[in-house]
Order: sequence, then C-alpha cells, then structure tokens
Amino acid sequence: MVGLVMTAGPLAAALAGAPAGRIVDRFEARRMIPAGLVGMAVGLAALCIAPARFGVAGYVAAIVVVTASYALFQAANTTAVMANVPADQRGVVSGLVSLSRNLGLITGASAMGAVFALASAAEDVATAPAAAVTAGMQATFAVAAALVLAALAIARARRSARVTAAWRWL
Repeated sequence: MVGLVMTAGPLAAALAGAPAGRIVDRFEARRMIPAGLVGMAVGLAALCIAPARFGVAGYVAAIVVVTASYALFQAANTTAVMANVPADQRGVVSGLVSLSRNLGLITGASAMGAVFALASAAEDVATAPAAAVTAGMQATFAVAAALVLAALAIARARRSARVTAAWRWL
C-alpha cells in the first residue's frame, strides 16, 4: 500500500510534464512561473493539514497538487531562462539550469531533513511516536511552503522592477 501511495508524485509528474509545457507555450512563461509557485504553496500548505484530517487521500491529493505545480513552474522557469540565450550558448546554459536544479534539490532535501529532525525531536524516527512524526512533517511542509512563498515574492518583485524599468523608457 505504501508503495502504491508513493507512486502518486512520480505519476503526477509524468502526466503533468507535457501539458505543463503546452500551457507555458500558450500563456507565456512569465505568467506561469507565479501560477506554479502558488500551486506549490497551496499543495505544501495542504500537506501540513490534509493528511491528518483526510488520511492517505489527503496526502495523495496534496502531493499531486505539489508535483503538478512543480512541473508547471519548472517548464515555465526553464523556458524563461532559455528564451534569450544565444544558440551557441544553449547547451552550456541548459547544463547550468540542470545543475542548479539538482543542487537545489539536494540542498533542500538535506535542509528539510534537518527541519524534520528538529521539529520531531525524535532520536530515532523508526521508534518515534506518531505525534512526533506528524509534528516533524507538518513543520517541514510549513517551512517548504514559506520558502515557496518567498520565491513567489522574489518573482513578483523582479517582475515589478522590469515593468517599472520599461515605463521609464516611455
């Protein structure tokens, strides 16, 4: 059962990838970056609450929202980064985008593991009481949601700065 539940995220990623790319192409990357971040924040906030209230179904629904929103964000972000790259530099820039994504995932997984360990206050997760594991997971997803909201604020600030700069030229 656990294995089946754990497939929800990868399955959502597999199914959301191509539609996310089409959505980005249709509605523009600059609009879809905030949409993906908002979806991720909503899904992460739901992961703080939904599993405790709705059990496995709450977890699966929330993880599907996070994963599909992440696919949308990644498609939009990569499109935005690559849009103005000269043809002879695309390979290098694409490699740097992949490197930064992987470094972020590795660093984030380590940091979130530390948040979980601190919030659960358990010496051994295998023998920790359910309440400690729940507290650790809720804190971890809350911190992740806060970080996504910070990314959204940065994206909004950058967009506002570009709009302001554009008006100065008129």
